[in-house]
Amino acid sequence: MAPTKSAKSGRVTKDLEIAGKTVLITGANTGIGLETAIDLAQRKAKVIIACRNSQKAESAKQKIIEASGSNNVVVKHLDLASFESIRKLAADINASEERLDVLINNAGLVLSTYEETADGFEMHFGVNHLGHFLLTSLLLDLLKRSAPSRIVNVASSGHQATTINWNDPNRKHNFNGLEAYCQSKLMNVLFSRELSKRLEGTGMTSNSLHPGVVETELNRDMGCCRMSGFLACMTTCIFTLCPCILVDVEKGAQTSVYCAIAPELETVTGKYFSGCKVVREASYARNDKSASKLWKMSEELTGLMNEN
Repeated sequence: MAPTKSAKSGRVTKDLEIAGKTVLITGANTGIGLETAIDLAQRKAKVIIACRNSQKAESAKQKIIEASGSNNVVVKHLDLASFESIRKLAADINASEERLDVLINNAGLVLSTYEETADGFEMHFGVNHLGHFLLTSLLLDLLKRSAPSRIVNVASSGHQATTINWNDPNRKHNFNGLEAYCQSKLMNVLFSRELSKRLEGTGMTSNSLHPGVVETELNRDMGCCRMSGFLACMTTCIFTLCPCILVDVEKGAQTSVYCAIAPELETVTGKYFSGCKVVREASYARNDKSASKLWKMSEELTGLMNEN
């Protein structure tokens, strides 16, 4: 499927503006999150950046203002490794914002060692998936009231390299950092798919995407991860043999921007994008039973099941 009218050669047309819209982006103090924020601020959106490091977030805010010429940028504190922090942010947004048109779940990490969140979950599982699952769930009512609205989940083609370990989603036994990361990205795609089904008839959409192989801070620890077999081969090819396929962060942000604002995607939901076009995700990322199972497990682990 070729890029559609709002995008050309993997970039969104510059004349497309979204004045009056409010966008929240997680992890927007660096990398593609920062570039996404700059791009959307240039398009006259109100941009809320939700970041763990407040000092870096304030610095990022200044970069966004200088690059975009817009002062309509707000910093919020968010630690996705803490359910308490997520709930605090969601309560703040629900109380202070009249509308939320786009939620971009962008933040992500990849680690070489086993670490746990404040709530006792393996960091990739807890931050990359459960944190965004909880945040999205807590903001759904505001997003529904702002419909047509969109939820954009930044995943990765790495979702193709693994499956979900249902017996040990924390992967504490024989931990492998890259495998844990790839599992969390598969969860992002499945979550987005299931969410799209649950949002039918609301005027909301949920899509996931691969931003491209982007040279960002996310890659710092990747070379240190203990890998085996296919994963080691894949990573070696990407980062050693084919450095030319790395894209800069500005272009890497374009698919997020496209999914967030392209008019032709107003009713497109449950899809997976790369290069500003729909592409086919892995077969196990299209498994509706797995998507439903992940949703129920996530509801239970985040405590949402007891609240619904």
